[in-house]
Amino acid sequence: MNKIYNPDPSQWLEILKRPTKTVEDIEETVSQIFSEVVKNGDAAITKYTELFDGFRPEETRVTAMEVDESRNRISQELKDAIFLAKTNIEKFHAAQKTERISVETSPGVKCWQEKRPIQKVGLYIPGGTAPLFSTILMLAVPAALAGCKEIIMCTPPDREGKVHPAILYAADLCGVTRMYKVGGIQAIAGMTFGTETIPKVYKIFGPGNQFVTVAKQLATRHNVAIDMPAGPSELLVVADETANAAFVASDLLSQAEHGADSQVILVSTSKNLIDEVEKEIENQLKDLPRKEIAEKAIANSKLIYLDNENDALEMINEYGPEHFIICTGNNDFYAENVQNAGSVFIGNYTPESAGDYASGTNHTLPTNGYAKQYSGVNLDSFMKSMTFQRISEEGIKNIGPAIELMAEAEGLQAHKNAVSLRLKELE
Repeated sequence: MNKIYNPDPSQWLEILKRPTKTVEDIEETVSQIFSEVVKNGDAAITKYTELFDGFRPEETRVTAMEVDESRNRISQELKDAIFLAKTNIEKFHAAQKTERISVETSPGVKCWQEKRPIQKVGLYIPGGTAPLFSTILMLAVPAALAGCKEIIMCTPPDREGKVHPAILYAADLCGVTRMYKVGGIQAIAGMTFGTETIPKVYKIFGPGNQFVTVAKQLATRHNVAIDMPAGPSELLVVADETANAAFVASDLLSQAEHGADSQVILVSTSKNLIDEVEKEIENQLKDLPRKEIAEKAIANSKLIYLDNENDALEMINEYGPEHFIICTGNNDFYAENVQNAGSVFIGNYTPESAGDYASGTNHTLPTNGYAKQYSGVNLDSFMKSMTFQRISEEGIKNIGPAIELMAEAEGLQAHKNAVSLRLKELE
């Protein structure tokens, strides 16, 4: 990892730069695949599944038999773990439900807000180097709680055309209505435009590699919403001499093993801790099955020393990490003052892995600095807030003259007339 000591604030942007490609680098590829899916539908899906996943599907939709078989292909212990995680995620997201908000803004003018579920949602579940069945829990559980009518899932198959059984098991357990063995750009295209087999959805959720991230962003040009620009995973840990170096190293490696384009950063006010963490990373890395992937991510990562907590906090807010772990003697300072982070983990016994799986919070979070303006996925992500109003005769008399004056001042005579006619009727 790259060690950096007391960098000048003018250097921070360059130091904190993510190892990601720009939209422009990938847009041409995405646009080409989008165009082919619009023109050729399932045939284009098949073409690119064979090209990118090494499998030519005769049927992309997961069958009921495949779902049934998945139940017997995973252990009872894993089923129990999935159920525990599902239960905690349900508890946390169910607590986010809100009641109808109603207020009389003026006598006779009643306004209220109600929430409605998004009817058709698409879930993208990465399944390449790691089958992220935990992401199904994070997306399908709140979708079901929100009342989404259609929950469509796309996930890439392996070279034999199979989907990891835990993905199918979790999807069935959480109420996914249709499942497809399609990944990458072509999956996003299928859910964006619809094909003979894959339904068009109203909003697409889920993380993915840089190609999936750009595909989701471009999907918004075609009347489809997305949860957020969620790309390669990232983690920032702030720690001092009170932290356990082995714990810190394990957290950094837990994100580094996601992918070669992941990034992990340690910010510390202790040079000794930085040295200890570096040694721990070397030791723990040796035994990781995904060592090669983690090593590539570590090459993109930083160990940064800063003299004081104020500078550390300022740098953290500038970076806006997807995951932010606090292991210091002054945890409250960082927890109370951090402004930009997707999800925050406080204390030596709160690993980021807990949020990835079973604590109950959602792990679908904004990356690439988007934590400055986006929230992570939550119950409201699957709902729309609709406003209503009912105005009585008394109400239109109370606010009508103000509406007339404002409409006339803006030069919108028809707007004024819509009120004036009503007021004359009531004279």
